[in-house]
Amino acid sequence: MNQLADPALQTIVDRVHAARAAKTVLDIRGGQTKAWYGEAPQGEPLDVTPLAGISSYEPTELVVTARAGTTLIALEAALAEAGQCLPFEPPRFGPAGTVGGMVAAGLAGPARAAMGSVRDYVLGATLLNGRGEVVSFGGQVMKNVAGYDVSRLLAGSLGVLGVICEVSLKVLPAPPATRTLRFEMDEATALKRLNDWGGQPLPLSASAWWEGTLVLRLAGAAAAVEAAHARLGGETIEAPLAAAFWAGLRDHGDEFFAGAAKAVALGASLWRLSLPQTAPPLKLSGEQLVEWGGAQRWLCTSTPAVQVRDSALAVGGHATLFRSRDKSPGVFAPLKAPLDRIHRQLKTAFDPDGVFNRGRLYPGM
Repeated sequence: MNQLADPALQTIVDRVHAARAAKTVLDIRGGQTKAWYGEAPQGEPLDVTPLAGISSYEPTELVVTARAGTTLIALEAALAEAGQCLPFEPPRFGPAGTVGGMVAAGLAGPARAAMGSVRDYVLGATLLNGRGEVVSFGGQVMKNVAGYDVSRLLAGSLGVLGVICEVSLKVLPAPPATRTLRFEMDEATALKRLNDWGGQPLPLSASAWWEGTLVLRLAGAAAAVEAAHARLGGETIEAPLAAAFWAGLRDHGDEFFAGAAKAVALGASLWRLSLPQTAPPLKLSGEQLVEWGGAQRWLCTSTPAVQVRDSALAVGGHATLFRSRDKSPGVFAPLKAPLDRIHRQLKTAFDPDGVFNRGRLYPGM
């Protein structure tokens, strides 16, 4: 990205230099579809949506480079024309969701367990750091490893390291066939089945369990999907209904998340529990939805934060306070001293004056 030939980028660079000189804080903003995620935003708004557009796309190379303000809807539409997709199904949470917000939040959708996370597909990135410098990391091919880990660091950083200006992403062909199956079973049985199936050569793409029903998505070659269905059984869900279900799960518009939003408005909290897939059902009060073969479990509850976090920790996982009116317990699980030190050192290296998104990951950082 040529800074001198890009007035939109130069305007943002000038804002950063001015904020640094005035010792003010900037709140990086894109489509604002995830403004509620993380700790409370601080500082003056810094709009990055003018940094929009697909810079390059090579379908034969399975690589796309897009500027941070590009909407996910626009990017996915361009990929779909070539029969390709973002395989990790990033949540959009609305039509204004952007590529930069996708990387900064680091969230993935129903296919995460089968296809990997956001950071697994980041090949390179251009970043505006807290010194007002535009720096690039990684490249546009998987074999280019120079700076690769740095660009991956941006996934889930919530903007605390700087303004994501542009990213290069690996994309994949959309699966030629999908089928969604439904099974009636309790949570413990569902978790056992998912773990058993996960060890077999089956084209499992996504799973979700809620209120006695397990929904399973198969994706891949038509013959493989057909054979897996014959082996697993289950009731087939019609394709339009299945597509709506997975989209609702991806963007948190389905029945479980709609109910959770109402409960949060009344004082409950929605937790995202990251657990080993083999972890047993957690005995916590409230509504639970299980995804990713058991590795991601959503919990809507009024149970105290300490109890939720202790329960997750006891089985080898951690808990994130995803949505809540009260964030005083901290959104993300507390860091152990060595990790806390690394986080702070990274923040200092990229943003020494604390210009960007102060406190969005952890208060005081």
